[in-house]
Amino acid sequence: MLLSDSTTLRLGGPAAAFVAATTDTQLLEALTAAERPILLLAGGSNLVVADEGFPGTVVQVATRGIERDGDALHVAAGEPWDALVAHTVGEGLAGIEALSGIPGSVGATPIQNVGAYGQEVSDTIMSVRAFDRTTAETVDLAPEDCGFTYRSSAFKRDPERYAVLRVSFALHASRSSRPIRYAELARALGVEVGETAPLLAVREAVLQLRRSKGMVLDANDPDTTSAGSFFTNPILDATAFAALRERAGENVPGFPEPDGRVKTSAAWLIDHAGFTKGYGNPAGIAISTKHVLALTNRGAGTTAELVALAQEIARGVEATFGVALHPEPVFVGHAWDPIAA
Repeated sequence: MLLSDSTTLRLGGPAAAFVAATTDTQLLEALTAAERPILLLAGGSNLVVADEGFPGTVVQVATRGIERDGDALHVAAGEPWDALVAHTVGEGLAGIEALSGIPGSVGATPIQNVGAYGQEVSDTIMSVRAFDRTTAETVDLAPEDCGFTYRSSAFKRDPERYAVLRVSFALHASRSSRPIRYAELARALGVEVGETAPLLAVREAVLQLRRSKGMVLDANDPDTTSAGSFFTNPILDATAFAALRERAGENVPGFPEPDGRVKTSAAWLIDHAGFTKGYGNPAGIAISTKHVLALTNRGAGTTAELVALAQEIARGVEATFGVALHPEPVFVGHAWDPIAA
């Protein structure tokens, strides 16, 4: 099986073996019996798989199920994420409406601590049920055990340990959204930051914003053949951010973090380092024509070409601004080389 058939980048060579698990029992059996190494695969929206493929067993997480307990939802890891968001909006449950349109599975969201438009899944996660591969036990992890940080978690930092089975969300019964935190979304809705809006209106506004940036999967739009935002926004200490402003000027974006550090915009840095929309190979790998944070496969690309472009961008940003960029997707069968970048 070619893994390019199961990733949103449409890149990746063959898997040595492939197992589909539609129940937790099948998933646990596969994790204990399959030949190593093992790759867990669901939506494939956050993977950069090597052209050579994966030398072990790919276990597809295809479990399904949504259980409601009051304002809480207990959701199987294999459920499609955006379908869950649509379900919560339909049920009048607020808390993840601004995360509409994000591809992938429910089980992947705590791993990446998925976030967009002012919301992160860690805002609403009440527990994660996972299989601990080091002890062969099923555990229920509280949020503080998940080690959530910006676009990361204990699951991402130690990818060989846990397999997510179920995610439980604490939501809020309301036809109005949680307070809007993101200025661009507030403008699209015609409200002030901190105000609320109808759930469905928030979902539709987010989907429209994401479509305008090529961030909603569409088979007819090559700008969506990507892994979403390829680089995370750098978070700098005060000294490093002051140095950045010395080099880049006062217009460089800065968003204060609770710990005193400052988050800046990877997209701004990329664009102002000379890597504009569409940069690259129009028949292979190129920056999206809609958003400089997305690297796209225009049809004839390879993973090697993708990584080469990503490294070129990272080198250019560091040379221009002295800021290191870090990729957001997970690399499979190869690694991000910070020296090359």
